Amino acid sequence: MNDEKLVSIVMPAYNAEKYIEESIKSVLYQTYSNWELIIVNDCSLDNTYEIAKKYQEKDSRIKLYSLFKNQGVANARNIAINNAKGKYIAFLDSDDIWLPEKLNNQIKFMEENKCIFTFHEYSYFEESDRPKKFIKVPRIVDYKSALKGNDMGCLTVCIDRTRVKKFVMPNEKHEDYITWLHILKENNISAYGIQENLAMYRISNNNSISGNKFKSCLWTWNIYRKNQKINLVYSIYCFINYFVKGILKHL
Repeated sequence: MNDEKLVSIVMPAYNAEKYIEESIKSVLYQTYSNWELIIVNDCSLDNTYEIAKKYQEKDSRIKLYSLFKNQGVANARNIAINNAKGKYIAFLDSDDIWLPEKLNNQIKFMEENKCIFTFHEYSYFEESDRPKKFIKVPRIVDYKSALKGNDMGCLTVCIDRTRVKKFVMPNEKHEDYITWLHILKENNISAYGIQENLAMYRISNNNSISGNKFKSCLWTWNIYRKNQKINLVYSIYCFINYFVKGILKHL
């Protein structure tokens, strides 16, 4: 690794021409400058590649990989992770936005508190830049508490990968949640929630994965039973907590 404080930013992109420029700019506007942005164009059919290429040519910190076959978001993120050079790994999807102080404040928090895994508060928004819903996060999450609901939005997570076992995202539904559970369990660590809103998560109006609540519940149940292999009684307990937390989150 070239720099002990370099942040590698993972950005999968598929047919993202409408929003990817805004997402890239939110990285360029960071007050923390020691980063590399790894964009993986997952065989987009629109102008995603051309937009990303334009910014790559303007800033050498931006790396672009373009796939010839669409293989999904988990594969795209794994390609970025495998090509990352930074000590820290952070995640930003091609339609979401970081606030300017995101990296500076998060890395400072991690350095000062010797944290391995952190996440932070964020807000929802639609087409306008006005936040629709502010999402608070707990101060600390371990494996068992994480089973009760995913408090770690992908765009908020930052991990010191020099202090965890090598990880990849599985090609399963809720791949980010499964990854967080795996990292917490395999490394016997906790994740620390930063009490500051540092990002904006875009709400999609179409039939997206994040917008389909019924499927989300089913996928979460499958994570308990099939992926994490939790017994029925404890799965029910975790699922009730997850369901209640989800209702309160969106009130």
